[in-house]
Amino acid sequence: MEESILKSKWVSTVASVWIQSTSGSLYTFSIYSQSLKTTQNYDQSTLDTVAVFKDVGVNFGVLSGVLYSYFATSGSRGGPWVVHLLGAAQCFLGYFLMWAAVTGLIPRPPVSVMCFFMLLAAHAQSFFNTANVVTGVRNFPYYSGTIVGIMKGFLGLSGAILVQVYQTILYNKPTSFLLMLALFPTINTLLLMRFVRIHDTSEGNEKELLNSLSSIALLLAAYLMVVIIIEHVLTLRLIILAFAFAVLILLLGSPLCIAIRAWKRESDSISRTLCTKDYPLILDSSQQRSGKMFARQDSAEYHNLPGSSDQEMDTQDTRTLQSEETLNLFQAMCAVDFWILFLTMACGMGSGLATVNNIGQLGGSLGYKSFETSSLVSLWSIWNFLGRFGAGCVSDYVLHVRGWARPVFMVITLAAMSAGHIVIASGLPGALYFGSVLVGVCYGSQWSLMPTIVSEIFGVAHMGTIFNTITIASPVGSYIFSVRVIGYIYDKEASAEGKTCVGKHCFMLSYLIMASATFLGSLVALVLFFRTRSFYNQVIVRRLLHSVRE
Repeated sequence: MEESILKSKWVSTVASVWIQSTSGSLYTFSIYSQSLKTTQNYDQSTLDTVAVFKDVGVNFGVLSGVLYSYFATSGSRGGPWVVHLLGAAQCFLGYFLMWAAVTGLIPRPPVSVMCFFMLLAAHAQSFFNTANVVTGVRNFPYYSGTIVGIMKGFLGLSGAILVQVYQTILYNKPTSFLLMLALFPTINTLLLMRFVRIHDTSEGNEKELLNSLSSIALLLAAYLMVVIIIEHVLTLRLIILAFAFAVLILLLGSPLCIAIRAWKRESDSISRTLCTKDYPLILDSSQQRSGKMFARQDSAEYHNLPGSSDQEMDTQDTRTLQSEETLNLFQAMCAVDFWILFLTMACGMGSGLATVNNIGQLGGSLGYKSFETSSLVSLWSIWNFLGRFGAGCVSDYVLHVRGWARPVFMVITLAAMSAGHIVIASGLPGALYFGSVLVGVCYGSQWSLMPTIVSEIFGVAHMGTIFNTITIASPVGSYIFSVRVIGYIYDKEASAEGKTCVGKHCFMLSYLIMASATFLGSLVALVLFFRTRSFYNQVIVRRLLHSVRE
């Protein structure tokens, strides 16, 4: 019986993309951080402490992973929509209470209570992210890097999308922006969550359609970048801003065309099957050639893969192959690879979060104006997207074609992030723009690479719980770098000038320390690469070959 388009895996993917596109409030902290600091009378260390609880909330996703494993694995108990619903409730409560405190609707809360509001609001993102990413990996198991890159990429772009909504409708009203964050993502998720479902089906044209979705993501990123640059150079009238926003909405709606195209192809395939059920199928010469070309193209992608012979695997790889499908959180935590990933994420994600948390004060210390800081926040979302999207797609391509172990990309991106921190530390004119490009791209890459590596090493059965446990390393690193390094050094430098520090000396030492830590993370990732190189050649590559033969 023909499946309804509303219940197809591609509509599920589009719904996840749209939810991800409004879920990145984490990256807009700099828009309202100054209002929070002023109305609550915080110093920089206190503001960074609140920001760390934002990082704790968004990265402490163990609960969302456990709930996803419980509800989504059995249709009778619920589905991913349950996780989305709980995330929407937290998003509304957290941001609404912060808005009420900033506007004076409720008495000024103690710092600990404000930290709880922030944690609650940010914790919602872990629920959205878990439901969308894990569902995507289950729906596209043979292109996990690509689908994770797409989901994480749209999450990265969401910061720029939310800023565009703010600049079009609520510009220079950061307190109202908090209310928008309470309502917009919540309503969007409630409308779309029922469409996000797990589909245990595989289609021959999945890669082609995923590439189309990737192209839309790249086009959206390019458009946002052009709009941000134009807004930075020129003062645009409201009607032009409204037109640019309408184009943005059309681009965000375009993935639905891919879902419709996939559904039509599936319907045509079912119709042909029914028509030829009792009759032999006769193809003309052009159709035969097309079929042969498709078969050659499908297999040619893997002809250079190493480890495609049937040699015996050693004892360790055999054990890994047998256990990875059922590895739970406790078993994963007993593995050395788990803690290697944890340390690399503390260095990479922690320093990246410290940068985005302090980009407003960093720009102010170097003489950047407020609209330039807003542009930096938007551009950070673009670089973040490119890292998330690019690392997933490129690592997938190289794994399929060359068989390279995916952790090699963690080594490269963490080393490049270290260079980006050094550029920012220099304090030279334009260094913040160029340095934020490197840090943003490499930070985003970690969010795409780590969940994919987890699914390959530990399996997908408990993927949500395992990768969300590893992400706890991110707020741990963020606390160390934001509060103990940046906040402490900034307040010390500012003590002679008041509460505000001006000059490149305010952040230079902090970023040199973070550059050293990130380089250490790159060396640790190199250890993971050597540990898993044989595993990827003999297990992951063999699984890919097996999927092609099927």
